[in-house]
Amino acid sequence: MTEYWQILLPSPPYSELTYERPEWFPPLSSGERVLVPMRRSLRVGVLTEPVPKPPFATKPILWPLDRTPLLDAPYLELVSNLASRQMSEPGAVLNLLLPSGLRTSDLTFAVSGGGFPSRLSPQDLKKLTKAELKRLMELWLSGGMQVHLNPAREAEETVIRLLADPPWPVRPNAVVQLAVLEHLLENGQTTRQRLNKDVGPNVGPALRRLSEAKLISVEREQGENCVGGMALACDSPAEAPANSEEQEAALERLGASLKSGKGETVLLHGVTGSGKTHVYLSLAEQCLARGRSVLLLAPEVALACALHRAATARFPDRRCVLYHGYQSPGSRRDAFLSLAGSEPALVVGTRSALFLPLRQPGLIVLDEEHDESFKQEERLAYQAKEIAWFRARQSGALLVLGSATPDVKTFYAASQGGLPLVSLTRRVGGGTPPEIRLVDISGLKDSGSPLSPETLEALSSTVTGGGQAILMLNRRGYAPLMYCLDCGEVVRCPHCHVAMTFHKSRERLVCHYCGTAFPYPLLCPKCGGGNHLPMGEGTERLEETLARALPEGTGILRMDRDTTRRQERLEQILTDFSQGRAQVLVGTQMLSKGHHFPNVTLVVVADGDLGLNLPDYRSSERTYQLLLQVAGRAGRGNLPGRVLVQTRNPGHPFWEHVLRSDYATFYAGEIERRKRFHYPPFVCLGLIRLSVPVEENESSGDDTRLLMEASSALLRAAEPCNVSALGPAPAPLAMLRGRRRYNCLLKAKTWRDVRDVYARFCAWNPEPDRIRMRLDLDPVNML
Repeated sequence: MTEYWQILLPSPPYSELTYERPEWFPPLSSGERVLVPMRRSLRVGVLTEPVPKPPFATKPILWPLDRTPLLDAPYLELVSNLASRQMSEPGAVLNLLLPSGLRTSDLTFAVSGGGFPSRLSPQDLKKLTKAELKRLMELWLSGGMQVHLNPAREAEETVIRLLADPPWPVRPNAVVQLAVLEHLLENGQTTRQRLNKDVGPNVGPALRRLSEAKLISVEREQGENCVGGMALACDSPAEAPANSEEQEAALERLGASLKSGKGETVLLHGVTGSGKTHVYLSLAEQCLARGRSVLLLAPEVALACALHRAATARFPDRRCVLYHGYQSPGSRRDAFLSLAGSEPALVVGTRSALFLPLRQPGLIVLDEEHDESFKQEERLAYQAKEIAWFRARQSGALLVLGSATPDVKTFYAASQGGLPLVSLTRRVGGGTPPEIRLVDISGLKDSGSPLSPETLEALSSTVTGGGQAILMLNRRGYAPLMYCLDCGEVVRCPHCHVAMTFHKSRERLVCHYCGTAFPYPLLCPKCGGGNHLPMGEGTERLEETLARALPEGTGILRMDRDTTRRQERLEQILTDFSQGRAQVLVGTQMLSKGHHFPNVTLVVVADGDLGLNLPDYRSSERTYQLLLQVAGRAGRGNLPGRVLVQTRNPGHPFWEHVLRSDYATFYAGEIERRKRFHYPPFVCLGLIRLSVPVEENESSGDDTRLLMEASSALLRAAEPCNVSALGPAPAPLAMLRGRRRYNCLLKAKTWRDVRDVYARFCAWNPEPDRIRMRLDLDPVNML
């Protein structure tokens, strides 16, 4: 009897179609990948479920690609749930979750014996007779036939890495070589396929010349290396340290939840330096001993690499998989395939590791759960905490949300009894939290330095006393503005209309939103003048200022996105600082989390006001979390620490919470304001982002008519659902990549109401190809 299967296509048109199983096929299971004919092409599909004979003609499945299911039933349920949340097709979601090499039909089959050629393509299979296919299936079942990517496809996945920082010894007219180097500097390591798309198809000669000059490396990534990792700087002891009294109590409570198998979620609120990582690894040890898998997540690649290093040191006899988005496509594909078995595994990674096909995870940990990096806003929008909760409930796993400064919504849920709260209130080893002081820089206008005399004196005394200091300025580059002295205009990005940042070492002006860059010096786009003045401070300029102000011979390092594109450079920076070869470390918010430098006794926040007054209801929360996290880098050893926060408004009530370092008092004030103005966690918040292209001949009246029509349509969509709707209004970042942007804010009682309003609003859209609309549920960025 012919068997029929529903098959999900992770490629356009992302449909779920019905195919028949050939009678000479082995038994099939849900979650297996197969090759199926689709019009005149072949596609990879995923089996979902058997179905009765349909009332229409069907095509047969061509060939299986997995001997055991790649995806299990809970994974397919996750795909369906995500599609429902995103109001999208399950196939489109699966397209974003599967590594590219697992959803392409650009394959080749290696065949041993049977009288067949040693290599067969999918198109070759279509030409075989039924008898030949039967014989070939016998080879497949016996292991005499293997699936590989097409060699040309594998070549496209070659990894290109930058080996040298600018300036580069490249001729100015070597345009393609410079374009490749700038692309790698701005975006980090990439693949040949991506370079062909972004730079152009004729990059081959440029890559060869740059490789010969040892400016780049061209190779296929091997293994699970720490791209952007901290392997040398954050070495961990192989033996587990003894538990403190608080850690013992926490492990007893969390261990009981782990054993219960009820899928419980627990908030671990521990001050900086309280040993949360030790608690995570101790729980992982218990979970692995019970034969269940473990998933440890960090918000950034550098922190994931540090956690991976600690895990491998703690469990030297176990395979520990590292997974993050900066690895090559081949590495991600190999990791995905290796985890599709039933053996328990220990996985460390960033948010994308949530979509690995782990079977029956028993423990999921989100370290620094408050970090906004756990929310993905582009392509497939999702909140990692929600996905982790869903997977934990599926498998009965323990979900631990750890932070020194929890998300206000998470802490509210804990305070209302929605999830248990476990606290670590003291630093391990008896250390005390650092003293925090404010430094008034409101009168610091014409000194030529972003640091006050008091701050400079504290830095000098720390350095001469043998200590180390960290300075944080959450703004990279040399200067955020380039001011024309002839006409008074600031150089702006032509696509985003925001000021372009000057990067002195690169001799370029760069838009930090779309990546557009111009070489400097340049002529003013408005008046043609060549007299410019860099205004404001970035980390590059702060590093230059410190080199002049501190005692001669002081070692100064800078750690921001510009200096850490290369894996080796980040490791070198952290190693040099941890081993005392430099006394001062300057950087952006990359400095604020996860780093342990016992000799740091002083932390300076060069501009504490940055981010505090952004048009975002989370601006106070985000700034408080950042300041408390970076303050936690001081005094982690035997010496006491102190923190200096420079501000132009020391009388702001916000600073009382920072000076106390008391999360509870900050939370009490913040939650009261959110309740008063109807913001999460008291409402379900949705943000509809609407954008239209900037036309050369458009008038302001065109925008006005569009906004009036959209406003009326939004109100009509919201009224039946009893949803409060605001907008559309110009977004704070009004233009991006040549598109004018508008925001619509929805406040509702349920997420279903938010989705219903969005669906109704989308039905109004008169020009879907021109007017783009996207729904962001529970947005973390209102810009």
